[in-house]
Amino acid sequence: MIRSLFTAITGMEAQQTNMDVTANNLANVNTTGFKSSRADFQDLLYQTVRAAGSSQAQGVQVPTGIQIGLGTRMAGTQKMFSQGGFQETDNPYDMVIEGEGFFQVKMPTGETAYTRDGHFVKGSDGRLVTSDGYLLDPPITVPADATDITIGEDGTVSAKTGGATTSESIGQLELVRFSNQAGLDSVGRNLYRSCPASGDPITGEAGKTGFGTIRQNMLEMSNVSVVKEMVNMIMAQRAYEVNSKCITTSDEMMNIANSLRR
Repeated sequence: MIRSLFTAITGMEAQQTNMDVTANNLANVNTTGFKSSRADFQDLLYQTVRAAGSSQAQGVQVPTGIQIGLGTRMAGTQKMFSQGGFQETDNPYDMVIEGEGFFQVKMPTGETAYTRDGHFVKGSDGRLVTSDGYLLDPPITVPADATDITIGEDGTVSAKTGGATTSESIGQLELVRFSNQAGLDSVGRNLYRSCPASGDPITGEAGKTGFGTIRQNMLEMSNVSVVKEMVNMIMAQRAYEVNSKCITTSDEMMNIANSLRR
């Protein structure tokens, strides 16, 4: 019964973590480019009372053993990089990646971060930056007199400058993908950072093999499914209640044992 108390505790802690992940998903249901997370769990060690295949008296071999589990633990939180819905905007610098790939962003520290959030604005020097002022990499500089900004599916940025009647290229966007994008390190602000689990970044142009295409005047919304998260919330709550019931029942059983009289 003492074992059951500690086993149930691990279950309650696991469901609390599961609820934390669900709450974060729901909190970011309207966050541009947000990717939902999933909590993965695994069982703990087992106490082997009798090993399977062991011999009893007269050399009889038992077909099954006796193992008692000790609960569960968090194995990891995995990002789900399924495509989110698209929303049309009036900002010519808003972009969405239809398919695989990330935009590159240069951090103030000089480090490169990666994002699916295609909301960019023109800074004071004409360069495209994120809402936090981080530079798009490679940099795209829009001339002050530029008009009719167009961004092609291959990432070519064109505009009419100096009163010209035809558009000319003013920059080329570059996308990045990873062999294991689920291994990227989330750093907040819709940004990811590469790490050994994600593999080295692979750069390329939009529309090429392995890379998605770019759509202008569009933003990728969160891929969070509210209905799915609500179901997960209910399941986590019920599992939490069941584990708490195990603690209550174990306590009642110990109370009964303590009440035995000769």
